[in-house]
Amino acid sequence: MKNELKARLKRGEKTVGAWITIPHMDVSEALSTLPFDWFVFDQEHSALDDQITQELIQAVKGEVTPIVRVAWNDMVMIKKALDTGVEGIIIPWVNSKEDAVKAVKFCKYPPEGVRGCGPRRTIILDPDYLKTVNDELLIIVQIETQEAVKNAEEIMSVDGIDAFFVGPFDLSSSMGLMGQIDHPKVRDAIERVFEAGKNAGIASGIWQGAGMSIRERLEEGWQMVALGMDINFLMDGARSILREAGVYK
Repeated sequence: MKNELKARLKRGEKTVGAWITIPHMDVSEALSTLPFDWFVFDQEHSALDDQITQELIQAVKGEVTPIVRVAWNDMVMIKKALDTGVEGIIIPWVNSKEDAVKAVKFCKYPPEGVRGCGPRRTIILDPDYLKTVNDELLIIVQIETQEAVKNAEEIMSVDGIDAFFVGPFDLSSSMGLMGQIDHPKVRDAIERVFEAGKNAGIASGIWQGAGMSIRERLEEGWQMVALGMDINFLMDGARSILREAGVYK
């Protein structure tokens, strides 16, 4: 396994991606013909399970790196999701150094971790998978609560964490400002997390629209910017056509 996205992030390069939530292969296949760097297959806030995730990955064309966001920091969920063949994983609700240590252990085979060894698809596609995956897997923690912001420096000091992703909506909610992702307090919290990641030398990720434009986020130095999700792309396209037809304002 050779993870080109992980190598690019280590070089400080900036990348853009999309969230995949619609459980149909046509969606991931079609979007993969566009120049996205990565997809996040979202098992936390969509109907995707491991079987559907694997099918969507198999439909991807080109060089798009598949990442899965699991529903929880759970050993079994992480093990099963990784066995689909993804090259990266986002673990949500990492609020402390202890949570981060657990996440890394769940992602890595012994002796570095406790991931159960039952390779199936991965070993067929890559005979060297077991030798390389501990080093090549992209492990991303999600920072999305006030507690996580407070503990950001400790979380990002954990060996094995390659990147973090800010969840601006959950973060705003935990601050009593649900949905107010442009609120100065939310923006200040995001900036604190960004600085912690920069000081730790790990890659930064965020959803576009969280207080800045896509271009501003990239210019600021964020390395993984999510441009949106499949259902939003669908709705944006439909609205545009309906406006052109004069039946939608």
